[in-house]
Amino acid sequence: MIDVALVDDQQLVRAGFRMVIDSQDDLRVVLEAGDGVQAVRQITGHGPHVDVVLMDVRMPAMDGLTATAQITAQADAPKVVVLTTFDLDEYVLDAIRAGASGFLLKDAPPEEMLAAIRTVHRGDAVIAPSSTRRLLEHLVQVLPAAENGADDPARRAIDDLTDREREVLVLMARGRSNTEIGGDLFVAEATVKTHVGRILAKLGVRDRVQAVVAAYEAGLVRPGS
Repeated sequence: MIDVALVDDQQLVRAGFRMVIDSQDDLRVVLEAGDGVQAVRQITGHGPHVDVVLMDVRMPAMDGLTATAQITAQADAPKVVVLTTFDLDEYVLDAIRAGASGFLLKDAPPEEMLAAIRTVHRGDAVIAPSSTRRLLEHLVQVLPAAENGADDPARRAIDDLTDREREVLVLMARGRSNTEIGGDLFVAEATVKTHVGRILAKLGVRDRVQAVVAAYEAGLVRPGS
C-alpha cells in the first residue's frame, strides 16, 4: 500500500484528489495539510508514515518549495510530487533543487495523477509521468544562459561520466524505464540499475529527475531530441 499526503490550501482540490486516490486498491490518503507549515510538522513529526507527497506550490504560511526542502532533508524522506502549471516555470527548477521527484500539472487527468504517485514511489521506473518531461523541456527554453555554460557544475559532472553512462542518461531523459534502457542497449536490467546508481552518485543528485535536469542544463539533451 502506498501512503499519500495531500498538501494544498484548497479544500475542494484535496477532496477531489482524495476521492480519486482512495478509489485505488494500492493507494490511500493518510494525511492532509492546508499549508507548508502543517505539512512539515505532520510529515516530519509523529504523524502517519507517508510514502509520497502531492505538494502545491503557492500556499499561505509556508510555500510548497520551502516545505519540500524541509521534508526531503529528513532521513528516509517521502518522495514529493509538486503540483504546478506551465506558467510557473520559475518555480520548477527551484522545486527540483529543493528535492522534488516529479511534477504534476494541476489540470492533469486522474490517471496521470495516479501514475505520478506510483512512478515516484517505484523510484527506478521512468522519470515521471508525461507532464514532467514536457515541463523539463519547456524549462530549458527559459533557463538563464549562464546555467548552460561550459564551465557550470552540470557540465563538469557530465564530463565525468563514461560513454555508456552518458548513453543511459540520455535514455533516462527520454523517459525510458530501466527495462526499456536494457532493451535499447542490449544489456541486463541489473546492469542498467548499476549505471543509474553511478550516474546519480557522480552527478551528486538524489533521483532521476535531478539527473535529467543536469543533462538538460549541460546540453547533453535538448528539448524535442
